This record gives sequence, structure tokens and C-alpha cells, in this order.
Amino acid sequence: MLNVENLVVCYGGIEALKGIDFNVEEGKIVTLIGANGAGKSTTLKSIVGLVKPKNGKISYLNKNLLNVETKNMVKEGIVLVPEGRRVFPDLTVLENLKIGAFVRKDENKIKEDLEWVYSLFPRLKERTWQLAGTLSGGEQQMLAVGRALMARPKLMMMDEPSLGLAPLIVKEIFEIIKEINKQGVTILLIEQNANAALHIADYAYVLETGKITMQGKGKELLEDENVKKAYLGQNTK
Repeated sequence: MLNVENLVVCYGGIEALKGIDFNVEEGKIVTLIGANGAGKSTTLKSIVGLVKPKNGKISYLNKNLLNVETKNMVKEGIVLVPEGRRVFPDLTVLENLKIGAFVRKDENKIKEDLEWVYSLFPRLKERTWQLAGTLSGGEQQMLAVGRALMARPKLMMMDEPSLGLAPLIVKEIFEIIKEINKQGVTILLIEQNANAALHIADYAYVLETGKITMQGKGKELLEDENVKKAYLGQNTK
């Protein structure tokens, strides 16, 4: 579904991405893990056109994404759940969700999808009329995911969904990610929480200082000694 080849991104004279290659197969959960500053968010920004690459190709369903403006990405079936949630704090939960469907005209389907989002996130239904800025961090993350789903994406990209959340909420968010995937949405997950990400990923890439240094099935990387030592906080001796 998504193919990235030899992607090079520079900030000034510094190469943030040094020619990375990766693929996202349709119907899968693919994760890109790495430490802070590895280039994970830069990768996402390149895909959605917020950062212009120095070199490389990005194709989505065999279409060159470098020719698609950021504002048209949603129409192509691509959505981004941004780092830090970025909900509209002075709008209600319902208003935030409706904004997710702004490119759609199918009112009846939008109503159906609203009920679908509420079935995934019952707490959002309870807080339909509450201002988003008054929600807890976990509820705001649920709202950010729900807002993205209202666009009916084919590919959902998520930037650090576990950031700043309590372990129980992280577990809940990742269970919902699995459920969303089961319902036909392909997911590219950018995550510092390697343990949580690798547990649900079909395939994973390890990004270190702008280079992909390892790749493999999520469960295989979970058992890899180098990954355990560097990202899972486990001493393998």
C-alpha cells in the first residue's frame, strides 16, 4: 500500500533521514520504532508533505505521493493521528469528530461512522457535549483516533499514541488499534514504546539516527537480543 524508497531529508546541513526504505502492506500493522530523535516523526511529515525530501520516492497505491498536496491526503484515504493529540480544545467531542469527516458528503454514512467510533470509544459517547480541552490525556487520544476514523481512511498513521499516558490507558489504546486494524484499516505506527508496538505489529522497522538498522516480524524483534537491550530495557546477560 505504501512504499518508501531511499528517503533523504535534511534540516539545514544535517541529514535527519539517510536514505531509508520501508513498505506497508495493505491490511497490516507496521511499526517504526526508535529513540527520540531517530527520525520517526520526520518520516511521517515527509509522507504527508509537511517536509520536502531531498531525495527518494514515496508511493501510495502506486501513486506518487510527492505530487499530492497535504490538504488532499485525506481524500486519498490517508490520515494522521498527530503526536500530542492536537484536538480542538474549545470544541465539543462531537464537533471534533465531525471535523474528521469534513471532506465527506455522505451524511447517512457519516452518522453510521459516528456510531462506529462511539462503539469503539464508549467514553467519548458519554462525553459527547463536553469540551475536548477538559478531557483527560487518554480521552483526548481516543478522540484524536476517533476524529481520524471519521474520514474513513484506508491508511491510518499514528505518531506516538502512547506518549504521556498511564500504562493501563496505553494497553487500552493498543487494543483499540488492533480492533481498528481488524475492521480493515491499514496502520503505520510510529512509537517509542517498543514493547507495546512490537506486540501488535505484523512487521517492524528499527530506526536509529536516520537509518533503518533492523527489520522483521514484530514478534521476532521482541525476541531479538539487541532490541531487548536497546529498547525493551532488558539485560540479556
